[in-house]
Amino acid sequence: MTVATETIKVAFPDGNTKEFPKGTTVLEVARSIGPRLAKDAVVGEIESGLVELSRPLEKDTTLRILTAKNPEALEVYRHSSAHLLAAAVLELFPGTRLGIGPPTENGFFYDFHREESFTPEDLEKLEKKMQELVKLNLPYERVLFPRDEGLKRFADMGEQMKCELIQEKAESVFSCYTLGPRFIDFCRGPHIPSTGYVKAFKLLSVAGAYWKGDEHNQPMQRIYGTSFFSQKELDQHLHRLEEAKKRDHRKLGRELDLFSVQEEAGSGLIFWHPKGAMVRKVMEDWLSDEYLRRGYSLVYTPHVARLDLWKTSGHAQWFSQNMFPPMKLEDAEYQLKPMNCPFHILIYKDKLHSYRDLPVRMGELGTVYRYERSGVMHGLLRVRGFTQDDAHIFCTPQQVEEEILGCVEFALHVLRTFGFQEYQVELSTWDAQNSGKYAGTPEQWKLAETSLAKALEKLQVPARTIPGEAAFYGPKIDVKLVDAIGRLWQLSTIQFDFTLPERFDLVYVGEDGKHHRPVMVHRALWGSIERFFGVLIEHYAGAFPVWLAPVQVRVLPISERHQEQGREVVSWLRQEGIRAEADLRNEKVNLKIREAQLQKVPYMLVLGDQELQNGSLSVRSRKEGNQGAVSREEFLARIRHAIESRQAEG
Repeated sequence: MTVATETIKVAFPDGNTKEFPKGTTVLEVARSIGPRLAKDAVVGEIESGLVELSRPLEKDTTLRILTAKNPEALEVYRHSSAHLLAAAVLELFPGTRLGIGPPTENGFFYDFHREESFTPEDLEKLEKKMQELVKLNLPYERVLFPRDEGLKRFADMGEQMKCELIQEKAESVFSCYTLGPRFIDFCRGPHIPSTGYVKAFKLLSVAGAYWKGDEHNQPMQRIYGTSFFSQKELDQHLHRLEEAKKRDHRKLGRELDLFSVQEEAGSGLIFWHPKGAMVRKVMEDWLSDEYLRRGYSLVYTPHVARLDLWKTSGHAQWFSQNMFPPMKLEDAEYQLKPMNCPFHILIYKDKLHSYRDLPVRMGELGTVYRYERSGVMHGLLRVRGFTQDDAHIFCTPQQVEEEILGCVEFALHVLRTFGFQEYQVELSTWDAQNSGKYAGTPEQWKLAETSLAKALEKLQVPARTIPGEAAFYGPKIDVKLVDAIGRLWQLSTIQFDFTLPERFDLVYVGEDGKHHRPVMVHRALWGSIERFFGVLIEHYAGAFPVWLAPVQVRVLPISERHQEQGREVVSWLRQEGIRAEADLRNEKVNLKIREAQLQKVPYMLVLGDQELQNGSLSVRSRKEGNQGAVSREEFLARIRHAIESRQAEG
């Protein structure tokens, strides 16, 4: 008697469905579709998430085969590369204890605890060992352990940090992955089938870290690396890294005298030097004018408030690890503000609003303070005191879609104005199957998510939806700009908030004469002035467009007898609103030109006997060199056009 084989149905993204014997692996399904797909396959995706190609399918499901073209596949590939690194470390340095090894946006890292420090020579040895493991084509094997058995296994190995993670995160049965004779890791996976899939990788650096990012825990050594599906992609990335070093805002900040961090004052606190402060002023003036043009009211709020305010807002409970300790004063405990939101709420609450008053849009360039750990601070990009271009909109549910539309359009206008043509947009939504993680009702979430999606649709802005990545208090839109060398930067955020209007009991009087709850939208376009300024420095490699340049013109008298005319030209330019300075040193003009170029001044005006005689100006452009002699009026028209059009070069 023949027993019928039990079958399952597999649905594919193109809408087709096929039947397979129960237990058919993801790779076998790929082979049935076509040999090319099977060859290119890296990982599968079913309803429950990403799975290995070796995973058997036990029930009806949807299936997507991911190849090198899919970002999710690259993430799995890099996670597997991190495991490859850890396996190599254990081969070369037995006794090293394992921390965590996740993929990152541009590569991967793995944290290790070891008494001796890793050296650059060690990285070279590790790369060679990783290549050896690649040639062995070792499988990434998934092993399931009952919780107690797995805990004992890792405890016997002396892997106390893994035991800690298992106790915190493991269920009754959990998965581990092995690679070679020594390496086993507590890990959800998935991974690529074997080390032979790894085609191109590079170990980049070693840095200090702490277990779980807490400076009170034991110190770790973090090895950073990156990997790609091809050597060509890796070479392009390494070239971008070299270019990024040249553009490092910390290096250029010193060379161009824009800002500093004074350790005598404290880490993560930015001192804006005159040239950097001038760029900041131009940025702030432009944004303030845009606020007013778009119907925002400008507000200013204190730097501290009573701790009770932060208890009401929930920051004292949910954000305390990022806040400075409270200060005990005679009447209460006070707290440096980590956010501007509660202050804007208090201004809104100061009077009762009618529906006719709404929307109320408040904008502030407000300085906030957050306790960043010493290991994560990084120039202007991660600091302890920074100024947010913060705005909050209070509106009716009926107005929210139009307000979101305005916020998205404003964000894109900011990017274009400052010279960014490429960007990526993400819409983070909630997980309706896990609604207990979120504040607000399903109706509120539907309103919010629909409003965000419709705004993007109306502006014809393509966006990637990321389910389950919303904050607990509401969905959000993130706009990531792409800089001159192709790097992504997270800056603009438009965020719904269901929590604070409830916590502060915000109301407005509706047409029916009753109190109603307004909708609240958080909106930051630069993220912070400091971070955006750092991005601008690196995007332009310090060569700011004319409208932003701290010094727009440097006047270069050829000799001492031309200095008086140089002073007069500077005075005339300043009267015309141009930021100008003179180099009056008794040096050769070629040296002055070279130094002006190094300082990335857009225009240089060389003054000699001929210019003294006929009142002309000999113009040099930062980019195009000698432009010849022109009249004052012609030069003024040229530079004004460059400023008003905000063109990138003079």
